[in-house]
Amino acid sequence: MRQNADNKFPKCLRGVAIAIVASGAVAAPAVYAKPADSLVLVPPTDLPQLARQGGEAMFLHQTVDGRTLLYVEHKQGAGLDVLDVTDPGHIKGEASVQLGASGAFDFVSALGEQAELIRFRQGEENAVLDLHKERAPTLKTVQGLTLSGLSMPLGGDGFTVSTQVPADAQPTRDYQVVDTAKRVFDVKQVRQEIANQDTGTTFLLTDNGVYVIRRPAAEMAQQFRDNNNAN
Repeated sequence: MRQNADNKFPKCLRGVAIAIVASGAVAAPAVYAKPADSLVLVPPTDLPQLARQGGEAMFLHQTVDGRTLLYVEHKQGAGLDVLDVTDPGHIKGEASVQLGASGAFDFVSALGEQAELIRFRQGEENAVLDLHKERAPTLKTVQGLTLSGLSMPLGGDGFTVSTQVPADAQPTRDYQVVDTAKRVFDVKQVRQEIANQDTGTTFLLTDNGVYVIRRPAAEMAQQFRDNNNAN
């Protein structure tokens, strides 16, 4: 099931503060954290190639076999990159899919375990991203849907659509990530942030690619839980 921060950092990210500062060019310090630190900021250059380009939006998807995939929309909805972020310390590029969408869109909500509701930014039309083939998702229109506007998910069972039109602006923001040692790491022009509550990992989507904020202690706790469940 999809997990996100709804453009806010999750409460589980204790000891971490994020402040919005004045806009500027994309930049980040060359050194982000030592291995022993409780917070690690990983830049796009240290991630697979699929994470090194800017994007429009992203979302996390939990697969039926227990993996966590990060989908990043790019090129105004034309493409979708898939990364396996199950292990934040070993993120892998899975696939790059050509969707051929008519324009940029936002991910709204999960529809069950193998679909995602999306809304196009121009025209406020809705569609469904079919995730039955996780590495090759496809876009599907909803037959009989005539209204376009604000959509409201009904759990994982469906959604409603009203004629109310929300604001379509999507400004970027600059972030400063502050760890418990009071060091500050700059990540500028962030379009979206999303978090995996299980591993405590937060992903920041920028014009320069995806930044990853890791919490090794939370990752170890999740690994311990997984090992216990396996036994």
